[in-house]
Amino acid sequence: MQMLYNSDQFAVVQFGADEGVDLPVRGGYEIVDKFARKEIFLEGDMAVLFRAGVDALIENGPSEEELDEFIGRYGAMAQQPVVLH
Repeated sequence: MQMLYNSDQFAVVQFGADEGVDLPVRGGYEIVDKFARKEIFLEGDMAVLFRAGVDALIENGPSEEELDEFIGRYGAMAQQPVVLH
């Protein structure tokens, strides 16, 4: 597990990453929308698309607002409520 991004609105954690491997072999990305208090787990093709989009965005040195806007497209699909123990 590796925290990749943490802003006021979103947190993105990568699960299942192997050292030296660009994409997780097994696992994916968990996106937590802190304002909506919901999360989504992206795996398989969705994880690959997410990673490609982030990589393309990073090439241009995005602002936090631009990253949040991109992540928000995936976060909008979140249906699982965040439950704190």
